[in-house]
Amino acid sequence: MGIGIEATGVFFPPGIETAADLAVKTGIPEQVIIEKFGLVQKHVADESLHASDLAIAAGRQAIEGIDPLTIDVVIYFGSPHKDYYVWSSAPKIQHELGAKNAYAFEIMNVSSCFPIALKVAKDMIASDQSIQNILLVGGCKESQIVDYENPRSRFMFNFADGGTAALVTRDSSQSEILESAILTDGSFHDDVRTPAGGSKHFASHETVEKNLHYIDVKDPQSMKERLDPVSISNFDHVIRKALHKSGYTPQDIKLLLPLHTKRSMFKELLQSLELPEENAIYLNHHGHMSALDPCIGLHFAQEKGLLNSGDLTVAVSAGTGYTWAATVVKWKGEKR
Repeated sequence: MGIGIEATGVFFPPGIETAADLAVKTGIPEQVIIEKFGLVQKHVADESLHASDLAIAAGRQAIEGIDPLTIDVVIYFGSPHKDYYVWSSAPKIQHELGAKNAYAFEIMNVSSCFPIALKVAKDMIASDQSIQNILLVGGCKESQIVDYENPRSRFMFNFADGGTAALVTRDSSQSEILESAILTDGSFHDDVRTPAGGSKHFASHETVEKNLHYIDVKDPQSMKERLDPVSISNFDHVIRKALHKSGYTPQDIKLLLPLHTKRSMFKELLQSLELPEENAIYLNHHGHMSALDPCIGLHFAQEKGLLNSGDLTVAVSAGTGYTWAATVVKWKGEKR
């Protein structure tokens, strides 16, 4: 039947910050946040919920009605900002979900990781006959690392919290994962980072006092001058390449599942592919949640009945560093 996504799950913490709330925090007018940032509201987790908890809650939804003992592998693909520093959340997730027969590990490429995780899961199942089911899980609490008083981090004010999961199976009745394309331009490696906490600037009184534990852009103008000319073309490149490898063109896309960006970039990407806005999921009530956005978009598309048998979707994302990635998924829509 083909290796594909059999089920998805999402979870959002109950806390909500509206555009009006963010206007107070940032000094940016509410309408600018809504119209330019493309953000009406976003979910924000309190001190009781962390990336692993959000991933577990979404994972439970994705495997509802499925024996967790039939899961062979658990892969965490979410935010690197997790419960603890130098710590793998995958074993905790495996344990809490009762997937005792699965081994667990993490892959991390910040926001670009879901299309990559789909490729990894598909390739693992294709190459190892003993693997039937892989659960991809991700959590994000990146609202916590945004300093709203730092104008250099302005493009990250849409960072939000949530969890998502996708069950990838050898014989999926719901979908088939087709081909992927990935592009990395490492010249951007030094532009976006949390300055302190790693080995270069280990945590100290000084790093805390200087607010160095929040995500920051080293030189926003320099990054903009280098990134703007290539960003949309690189998105377009990986989408078209993944489609070509799968035997399709942009005209065949039923639904684009992108990461959440400012509205102007979202519209520019659609224009480059000649896609109408109704052929994409835009998370204006949820914001950007690291690598989770395309998986969440797919879940919402299923909930809203936007996909029929034979429809083609493309999960596409990009992560600082900078990597652009796309994976094509053909929908079957048969009932389990």
